[in-house]
Amino acid sequence: MENNKISVGLDIGTTKIVAMIGRKNEYGKAEILGIGKSKSLGVHRGVVNNITQTIQSIQQAVQEAEAEAGLKIEDVTVGIAGQHIRSLQHSDYITRANSEVVIDEEDIDRLINQVHKLVMLPGEEIIHVLPQEYKIDGQAEIKEPIGMYGGRLEANFHVVVGQVSSIRNIGRCVKSSGLELEGITLEPLASANAVLSQEEKEAGVALIDIGGGTTDLAVFKDGIIRHTAVIPFGGNVVTEDIKEGCSIIEKQAELLKIKFGSAWPGENKDNEIVSIPGLRGREPKEITLKNLSKIIHARVVEIVEQVYVEIKNYGHEEQKKKLIAGIVLTGGGSQLKHLKQLVEYITGMDTRIGYPNEHLAGDSDDDIASPLFATAVGLVMDGLKRQERKRVEKEVEEMELALEEHSEEHVPQDEERIQQPKKERKSFLDKLTERVKDFLDNAE
Repeated sequence: MENNKISVGLDIGTTKIVAMIGRKNEYGKAEILGIGKSKSLGVHRGVVNNITQTIQSIQQAVQEAEAEAGLKIEDVTVGIAGQHIRSLQHSDYITRANSEVVIDEEDIDRLINQVHKLVMLPGEEIIHVLPQEYKIDGQAEIKEPIGMYGGRLEANFHVVVGQVSSIRNIGRCVKSSGLELEGITLEPLASANAVLSQEEKEAGVALIDIGGGTTDLAVFKDGIIRHTAVIPFGGNVVTEDIKEGCSIIEKQAELLKIKFGSAWPGENKDNEIVSIPGLRGREPKEITLKNLSKIIHARVVEIVEQVYVEIKNYGHEEQKKKLIAGIVLTGGGSQLKHLKQLVEYITGMDTRIGYPNEHLAGDSDDDIASPLFATAVGLVMDGLKRQERKRVEKEVEEMELALEEHSEEHVPQDEERIQQPKKERKSFLDKLTERVKDFLDNAE
């Protein structure tokens, strides 16, 4: 089996670290060959705060995945999230020297590079610059400006910003685990690729990924990402509240949440009681399920309301920006009972739970198609796409070389330019990955 056809997604979360190995099957779906999971010890709210423990957790997850797949992992595509991520809207323009020549890749590159010169807060760096739509000489709503004539090229951008140190720390952990960084992807984008259909992205949809430490939001409309946000609360604060409210230890609180927890207090009758063994020699504790759901309900409402504020910030209430496909919930926290109903009640939007099974091979394990693994599946798909892009680029370069050699013998200069195939533009994340790699190499 060729190793270059294989992609590895590494989801470094607050509660768990997942390594997932996948490849494309003949139907273009992702076939998962191996999966490894370990408890995440050195990450708090999506940010690495203990390098040594994170490295150990990564190695454990990677070894488990390697053993299951019978393969050695070298390169990984890593997800980045955390409370330091923020996004902003920005518009910029360039004036072209010659409006008689059609707009090409270089003009767009120039425009995107100009956005990268935006002054950020100290220690922050631009992670993604995502063009929304273009304007040429005042003509708006242009999706693809290449090949058009015009003097002034304008665009609206969705700019995602994060802390440089956090990105480098993740790179450091990956490198110290004996792995190469193949790419970096924003986790809400990876989850979105795994659980949303193209129709939903066109109609308008908000993806809410409820993790352990953070809740990530990605809003799509007309097939383009319009808004991203990271809310620094997730499933762990709910567990924390149960622990405090019922005076029990964290392990018991987590089990209670998973087994008996509900986001809707009206569901439980007053006489439903759970008995929890007391600590060494102490009496068992009795907790009513109604109280348990009241504790969970209070915190979940707070999280959902914060997400809803972000959806309103995007402009969901304007007719033109309405999210027709509503909300899709994914991540481990989305498995909480009656959460779907609560989200529909608070936001008044249609809601479904997102399973990453749309892009998986038909014979995939049910466990893998769980919302828990949405980000990891998205990262594997991202890695496969990146490999495909590299392959196309390589072919294009080879064709260009062949054309050059050929043109030296026969073809006049003009014709050669017409025949050149279109070369894919390097995404900024690829450039960022290279910069993180360079930084880590120099640091050693």
